[in-house]
Amino acid sequence: MWQQNYTPVAGSLPLSALVAAIPIFVLLFLLGVKRKPAWISSLVGLAAAILVAGLVYGMPSGPLVSSVAMGAAFGLWPIGWVVFTAVLLYNVTLESGKFELLKDSIAHLADDKRLQVLLIAFAFGAFVEGAAGFGTPVAVAATMLVGLGFSPFYAAGICLLANTAPVAFGSLAIPITTLAVTTGLPVDRLSAGVGRICAPVSLFIPAYLILVMSGWKGLKAVLPATAVCGVAFAATQFLVSNFVNPQLTDILASLAAMGAVVLLTRFWRPGDIPVITRGKLAHRTPHLLQAWGPYMLLVVFVLLWGYRPLQNWLNAQNILVNWPGLHNLVQRMPPVVAKPSPYGAVYNFSWLSASGTACLFATLLGFLVAGMTPARFAKTVAHTARQMALAELTLAAVLGVAYVMNYSGATATLGLAFAATGVLFPFFSALLGWVGVFLTGSDTSANALFGTLQMVTANRLHMNPVLMAAANSAGGVMGKMISLTSIAVAAAVTNMKREDESLLFRFTIKHSVLLACTIGLVVMFYAYVMPAWAP
Repeated sequence: MWQQNYTPVAGSLPLSALVAAIPIFVLLFLLGVKRKPAWISSLVGLAAAILVAGLVYGMPSGPLVSSVAMGAAFGLWPIGWVVFTAVLLYNVTLESGKFELLKDSIAHLADDKRLQVLLIAFAFGAFVEGAAGFGTPVAVAATMLVGLGFSPFYAAGICLLANTAPVAFGSLAIPITTLAVTTGLPVDRLSAGVGRICAPVSLFIPAYLILVMSGWKGLKAVLPATAVCGVAFAATQFLVSNFVNPQLTDILASLAAMGAVVLLTRFWRPGDIPVITRGKLAHRTPHLLQAWGPYMLLVVFVLLWGYRPLQNWLNAQNILVNWPGLHNLVQRMPPVVAKPSPYGAVYNFSWLSASGTACLFATLLGFLVAGMTPARFAKTVAHTARQMALAELTLAAVLGVAYVMNYSGATATLGLAFAATGVLFPFFSALLGWVGVFLTGSDTSANALFGTLQMVTANRLHMNPVLMAAANSAGGVMGKMISLTSIAVAAAVTNMKREDESLLFRFTIKHSVLLACTIGLVVMFYAYVMPAWAP
């Protein structure tokens, strides 16, 4: 069994951390400076990660190759599967000609693009995040915005920004439950901690979205809507996460936000739009139901997949694979874990329980509801496969980077470097989660990766372990918008130009850093100013 070494460069943690971060620097340089497409950047980043793991960390070739393969497999399933089926669902509505009806119905409900962003990118996106997660909300919401006339670049950027508020409780709170399993801390206290950290930020995210989209003047005109949306979401997020359960947090918060905005628009309009008399919809109700049918089916199937009895049965059909050449062949060492322990590598082939499969069932029924023939549907599937090829390659390569760094010990080196910040650890605790999600594209994976380290470090520094573990999940939320998996998804579903992917990264990274630092300051507040308010 090969043992991880977290200080392979002259026994120095700072030097080792600099070398461990080389794959990250490569990704940032290629995307942010050289403006290379995500698929090229991810492949070069993977090559850099392999070289660091083999030459610096001394990882044997067998586990090294196996970790790349397992990461690629996870990138393609379940993440790539979700993205493919979500885009296929959209293409069905597009190719059947029903998306125009859907677009008109939304325009009638909220004919202002800023309100459409609040309803679709923020509220509906949060609902899909809470029910499905794993890339689905960005895929679904971004395609809808493009269909409503948004440019692919801004549809992608706005949806990535909007997907910050709900991520920690996504997919029926899988990140929280994973954090509880990893750390052994009570799930209700972790849920409360994440809710208390995220709710203050969720309060202003709707306004932040409109500010980025329309500037101060545009925000001022729709300030009542952003305030109502933010208050409804944040208040529900706080109450449900603290006093109900984490699983329903996103579902109820998103419905509250959506309902609040729709109710407001019944007697209020943006200040910079002239008052007009709304006419009745020209489309008949059966036609509208046919247009909305695929997405209504998506909601039904996603909720069914989250229904606990059915979910348990679906999970029982999963195929667990002890990954060859990797499972329990790497040993994790203190202080990352309490005592030397084998690093498991179990791949969960969730062929039936994956949210992408729920989306597939919605699509299979949806193309019939939309009036599409089987032959035309088959052509749509083929078109979607061609459209998504490079995006799927990017997902496989990025997850390959993450898994190589995890199993070589490079990610743990970075974590220990953050943990060495002492009194500033509450701030950097959130940034550690941010780095974890940037690397893996998943708050769930970042919690599994750094949760134990956060708890061990908090105990050593005599800090609140629940708060630090919760900070990992809350900080990770802000790394979602810059992860290459998210960018690849957003670029693919909006049919964005390949050269614009790097611009999308440059657009989101400044917001990601700012919001991650905001989360860090909130954690510092709980740690030092009002520790009695922490869970």
